[in-house]
Amino acid sequence: MNRFRWLWLVLLGWLAVVSAPSLAWAQDVTDAVWHDEARNRDVPVRIYVPASGTPPFPVIVFSHGLGGSREGYSYLGKYWSAHGYVSVHVQHLGSDSAVTTSPAAMKAAMADPANYANRPKDISFAIDRLTALNQDGGPLQGKLDLARLGVAGHSFGAYTTMAIAGGSYRLFQQGLADPRVKAVVAMSIPHLVGTSYASVRVPALHFTGTEDTIHIAAQDDVRHRRDGFDQSPGPDTYLVIFQGGDHMVFSGRSPLLQPERKERDQRFQDLVCRGSTAFWDAYLKGDAQAKAWMADGDFASALGASATFEKK
Repeated sequence: MNRFRWLWLVLLGWLAVVSAPSLAWAQDVTDAVWHDEARNRDVPVRIYVPASGTPPFPVIVFSHGLGGSREGYSYLGKYWSAHGYVSVHVQHLGSDSAVTTSPAAMKAAMADPANYANRPKDISFAIDRLTALNQDGGPLQGKLDLARLGVAGHSFGAYTTMAIAGGSYRLFQQGLADPRVKAVVAMSIPHLVGTSYASVRVPALHFTGTEDTIHIAAQDDVRHRRDGFDQSPGPDTYLVIFQGGDHMVFSGRSPLLQPERKERDQRFQDLVCRGSTAFWDAYLKGDAQAKAWMADGDFASALGASATFEKK
């Protein structure tokens, strides 16, 4: 396939709205645009709030991949909110859907050092705003348990997640970690020269696949997707590698783009939802049963032949 045609299929997949796994549960969904005065920067968000249950709810802040938006990855926002979490999907200007005009624009956004600094700062700013909204008398007042806070992301969003968790990046700005974050889920960590995850001390769940590669960056290689797991000291660190899983399965591409992958995509996304929710339950809610399910073999059994499973 022509490389540029392949890239455009990737871009379309990033912008797709997921239909699977389908959910019958309701949630309140709110869009907002927050302004960071310190950086003179807008931060759009989409917030999924459980429609039932007793607040305050633990909070997950999600970071999209290159070319994505707050509207994407809805299968995760819906699933997590249905299971008792407020899921806040942040849109990162400069590396969002506005850069999908051409492969050259995508590559320029991926190479821009400002994006590597602004993305983690967007997450920390979002946490600041959520802290204020939890106290200001509005619809979120008293609904957010920010002592139980997780961050998740895919691809460029996985970089963002690991920077927040304490990853060190020689080529980019340091000091981006946020100690308020108690656990992270990273899907398809990009390979960056001079990266170290030796300082990551929070519980982490990593997802990748045996076909998890995208050639926007020349150094991209599926072998490096496990670097965050391999370099982290642990404990409470997990790695799932889907057999035949590619880069876009985590974003929730439209089944119209690659209908031959629809059944496999749905199976993998269901396992991402189940595994990540058990992880959040274990490390944000302190659920001992969920932690045992993660660590003692039940998660590995649920994955079956679909994936390999490792833990520290």
